[in-house]
Amino acid sequence: MQFTADQLSTGQLLVHPHHGPVIFEGTMTRVVGGVERAYLTLRVQRTDMSVSVPADGAAEIGLRPVLTAEQVQEVLDELRAPSLPFDRQFSRRMKSQQDRLLRGDLRVTAEVVRDLVRRERADGLSPAEKDLLRRAEQPLLGEFVAALEVSPERAEELLVAAVSGEEVPTPTQLSPAG
Repeated sequence: MQFTADQLSTGQLLVHPHHGPVIFEGTMTRVVGGVERAYLTLRVQRTDMSVSVPADGAAEIGLRPVLTAEQVQEVLDELRAPSLPFDRQFSRRMKSQQDRLLRGDLRVTAEVVRDLVRRERADGLSPAEKDLLRRAEQPLLGEFVAALEVSPERAEELLVAAVSGEEVPTPTQLSPAG
């Protein structure tokens, strides 16, 4: 989806693949290399950071609307699914997990989080894997907060409950209108 100022409204919530939920603040024009381009100005939620992305490249970098209730349910289902087998060699395991996270696909991120949380409970994680888990959880938690309109604490409770195989309310039951 190519984003234009006409399709977005100031204050609209979107999701940046690396920064999580962002608020659209407007557009600006920049001249780079003699070429004039429109840029979207985005403010990263819960920070003072602002990022700009080329309007004609927003979809290419993975800027997208917040997940729907159906898509959140798919992520919750992924968190409940059986863990994938893991490589016993640390360097290959870390490389594989990092490569999977770089895809920017939230369902793949959910797989990585699920597997790391379960490994942490069973065998413990190395400091590098603990750091990777913290970084991988952030986009999921941010998406839950934005899509379900819940607190960060409630989002984390839902993530842990899903990974643990506990009963988790459906996104429709969690939404303010549901």
